[in-house]
Parts: sequence; structure tokens; C-alpha cells
Amino acid sequence: MSNTEKHRTTVDIYGQQYVILGTENPSHIRLVASLVDDKMREIGFKNPTLEVNKLAVLTALNAVNDYIKIKDQLEKLQAEIQKEKD
Repeated sequence: MSNTEKHRTTVDIYGQQYVILGTENPSHIRLVASLVDDKMREIGFKNPTLEVNKLAVLTALNAVNDYIKIKDQLEKLQAEIQKEKD
């Protein structure tokens, strides 16, 4: 299977079905959707009156915050490795 072959994967996020079309493996897409669903449910449980669109934005903010933290950690580790090589 080539990397440019597109897969159609149906996922359920917060009670809504979405069809995702992309080159990623369907199991990867299902994992990502499951993590998004879990985070939305976690935030929704803590804020039961939150509108779904605001819940989605808060979920995105949490995901990007986690991404930035991990990216910073990776860059620090890469810098340490480079320093050891030099």
C-alpha cells in the first residue's frame, strides 16, 4: 500500500459520526479519534453545561498545549544529544 493511498475511516467522537479521509492507517485514525473523544468526555464531565462547540475548542486548546510541551521536551532532548556528540 503506498503512502498516498487514501483511506476512508468512520469514527465516533462525542456521539457524532465523522468520516475521515486521509493517508494515515485507519487504526491510527481510530486511535486519534478515541483520544479526542476521551478528552472531550473528560472536559464535558467537569463542565456539564458547556456547549459542544466550546467543549471542542477547549479540547483543541488542551491538545495543542500538550503538543507544545512535548515538542519543547523533544527539542531539549535533541539539543542534549547534539551537545554530547559535539
